[in-house]
Amino acid sequence: MYHFFVPEENISEDAHKVFIEGGDYNHIRNVLRMHPGEEISVGTGTNNDEYRCEIEGFEDGKVICKLLFIKQAEMESPAEIILFQGLPKADKMELIVQKCVELGVSKIVPVSCKRSIVKLDDKKAANKIARWQQIAEAAAKQSKRTIIPKVADVMSMKDAVRYAEEMEIKMIPYELEEGTKGTKEIFEKLKQAVYSDPETRPRVAIFIGPEGGFEEEEVELATKAGILPISLGSRILRTETAGMVVLAWIDYCLEVR
Repeated sequence: MYHFFVPEENISEDAHKVFIEGGDYNHIRNVLRMHPGEEISVGTGTNNDEYRCEIEGFEDGKVICKLLFIKQAEMESPAEIILFQGLPKADKMELIVQKCVELGVSKIVPVSCKRSIVKLDDKKAANKIARWQQIAEAAAKQSKRTIIPKVADVMSMKDAVRYAEEMEIKMIPYELEEGTKGTKEIFEKLKQAVYSDPETRPRVAIFIGPEGGFEEEEVELATKAGILPISLGSRILRTETAGMVVLAWIDYCLEVR
């Protein structure tokens, strides 16, 4: 079943109507060639409500849908996962955003690190973020997520560490960290934080370096703020791979279905 996002004002629960506009109107009518009577799933991208709808027709650039029922979807992780991604070169960030959204990330913060080759001025950063946000929304649709993860403004490493400082679980995969004992301990701590109080969502900060990794002083800055170095195993992973690995481990650790 196809899944789409609409603003809250396009859902009228009292009238049992949902309206889909913009690019999704063209996609539904002219690309997917859907017809009245077919069912679709709709969300607002801001909560876990899933609106199951039936297409009634097309009018004035809108897909008119009949609201059949509302249910609480169980697509989101019990943890709020924030990925602090060191800016990579070329189009790697697009892949990172797409795949990490599919894997359950809640927010992505691009970080300008000392070894980041890409340097973005304000105009370029705004354009890049708008593009990455579009990719995040498309990935959320494809994976039938109820929340559209936000791509934040680019931060310096110092500001990113300060932003993450109060989060409950904080980790920084680092190639010079030896052994997986610390890795196992932090994932056990995460599991306990989630299942000790199912009503709360612990915040998880994951710091991933750019090509070439973090410089030692950046790791030292992070560890002083309580961000724990962990190992992802004996092999060195690319920057576009590391975040995906951690997110997959979190899914497994928390038994996300």
